[in-house]
Amino acid sequence: MTALKGFTSDHTEVKRAFAGFPSGVAAVSARVHGEPTVIIVSSFTVGVSLNPPMVSFAVQHTSTTWPVLSRADTIGVSVLGEEHSDKTRQLASPSKEGRFAGVETVQAESGAIFLEGAPVWLECTIEHRYPAGDHDIIVLRVLTMLTDDDHNPLVWHRQALKMLDS
Repeated sequence: MTALKGFTSDHTEVKRAFAGFPSGVAAVSARVHGEPTVIIVSSFTVGVSLNPPMVSFAVQHTSTTWPVLSRADTIGVSVLGEEHSDKTRQLASPSKEGRFAGVETVQAESGAIFLEGAPVWLECTIEHRYPAGDHDIIVLRVLTMLTDDDHNPLVWHRQALKMLDS
């Protein structure tokens, strides 16, 4: 049996270990009080529930965008596709000005905003919020959805966006 050596709870090592697990990346966006609002989440999870359909993500308590976006009645989730790799940091920018510059979007009647070129669009409402350390876990109920198999998703792995091999 292998001896357990080198185990640690060092914050830097925990962050590095968590980064070693690929996770979904999504743009969560809606029009709130007339303004398009978006947050990029690198902890997006599908299949929280199939009946009813639910997905989740985690958001830091320090986010200044989520408190605004969470006021929307309906939220659009766009799983980021390969063509978004050069716009992801812009969409995630701390500056709210210009986040959508050069990004093609579609807005639903509900106010949910979707990014063109996404392999999956989900129109959602907030179902649950759970405190989890320095984050909140947000569970969304999927109302409607659309998939496009012509676009491949991006994943977040080792603190970088990666394209999946087809």
